[in-house]
Amino acid sequence: MKIVFATNNQNKVREIQKLLPKNITVVSLKEIDCNTDIPETAPDLKGNASLKSSFVYHTFHLNCFADDTGLEIEALNGEPGVRSARYADAKEKSDEKNMALVLEKLKHETNRNARFKTVISLQLNGTEYFFEGVVNGTIAKFKMGEEGFGYDPIFVPNGFAKSFAQMSMTEKNNISHRGQAVQKLIDFLNQTIKA
Repeated sequence: MKIVFATNNQNKVREIQKLLPKNITVVSLKEIDCNTDIPETAPDLKGNASLKSSFVYHTFHLNCFADDTGLEIEALNGEPGVRSARYADAKEKSDEKNMALVLEKLKHETNRNARFKTVISLQLNGTEYFFEGVVNGTIAKFKMGEEGFGYDPIFVPNGFAKSFAQMSMTEKNNISHRGQAVQKLIDFLNQTIKA
């Protein structure tokens, strides 16, 4: 079965393809010639995931899933949250600028508790399903590691002394917010779709 992952982020596509069973082929927006910048105007992660998957399903008539992920920092009242990708600059996505802004805002803060949350919206044969994953942790005082993307170099999951960016993809997927949400998606697809 072919299913569209409504993203242009090849890191996400690679991460998820490794987790899905072989009878499900994931294709990106680029592979279906979707060049539209799908608006993410909802006030929360669930709404944004739904906007993206619904757009692809209704425009291209293909089963599709989309995710939205946010970093929620306790001391910043849940920021950057739904604005995580464009936290430092509303027009441009920049991991470096986003991390620099978070570290600057937390410079004198002792409470560094945070959590990553992913919500997946699946549009399958005209019905929408949601899957969620959350991982709690803290924000490091400086960047650590070269792997991963986004805020991975400054996020240290609870129970670990290293950031997501210092972990292998397998190690990260075993505990990450996206890994949890994707596992719920996989379990659902395995029960619903026969090889």
